[in-house]
Amino acid sequence: MMTTESERVGAKHRGGTAVRYFAGIDVSLEESSVCVVDGEGRLVREVKVPSEPEALVALFGSLRLAFERIGLEAGPLSQWLHAGLERAGLPVVLIETRHVKHVLGPAQPDPWGGAVGVTMKTAKHDARGIAQLMRLGWFKPVHAKTLLAQDVRALLTARKLLIEKLRGVDKQPARHSARLRLEGGSGRQGRLRGSDPRAGRRPGDARGCGRADAANPRGAA
Repeated sequence: MMTTESERVGAKHRGGTAVRYFAGIDVSLEESSVCVVDGEGRLVREVKVPSEPEALVALFGSLRLAFERIGLEAGPLSQWLHAGLERAGLPVVLIETRHVKHVLGPAQPDPWGGAVGVTMKTAKHDARGIAQLMRLGWFKPVHAKTLLAQDVRALLTARKLLIEKLRGVDKQPARHSARLRLEGGSGRQGRLRGSDPRAGRRPGDARGCGRADAANPRGAA
C-alpha cells in the first residue's frame, strides 16, 4: 500500500497502561488524509491513502492500535467509506459537517498549538482537527444511511427525473396543436373547403380573375 506525507508512530503503552487512540479522516475524491493521535493529543501518525474502504481498513489494521473512535465528515463518499470501515469492525463515527466547519473554520484560532486566525483549510489540518475532536468528544454524530437506503434514494431520484421528462414530452403535441389552430384561423379553413377563389367576383374586378377575362376577350366570349 502506497502512503505519503509524514509518519510518526508512538508507543502503545505508557507506564503499564493501555493508551487510547483516535483518528480523523479528511475525505477527498482521490485520496484521504488520515491523522492518528493518542489520548493526550500527541501526534502518532499522518498518512494519505486512496479513498477506498479497503485501503483505510488495511491502514488501521497495519497500525495494530486499539482505536476508541475514528471520525470522518458526512458526505456522499463518506457514506461508502463509513460502511466499509463499519463492516471491518472499526469504531467509526460519521460527524456533522457544519459543526466541524464551525470549529475548524478559517476565522477560528488553532486549538492544537498553531497561530491564532490561521486558515486551516487543508486536508492535513482538517484530519488533525477531526482526530482531536474525536479525542475531546466535540462532535455531533449523524445517522449513517445503509447502502440499500442510498440505492433506493438514487432510484427514486432517477424515477422522479424520468417522470418529469415524460410529462414534458406528453405536453408537446398539445402545444403544437394549439399553435396550429391559432395560426390556421378562419381564412385557412375557407381555403381548405375547396371553394373557387373566383366565385362571387364581378367581371372586370381588378383584384380577381376579372382582370384576366378583360385581357382575353376571346375567352370571355
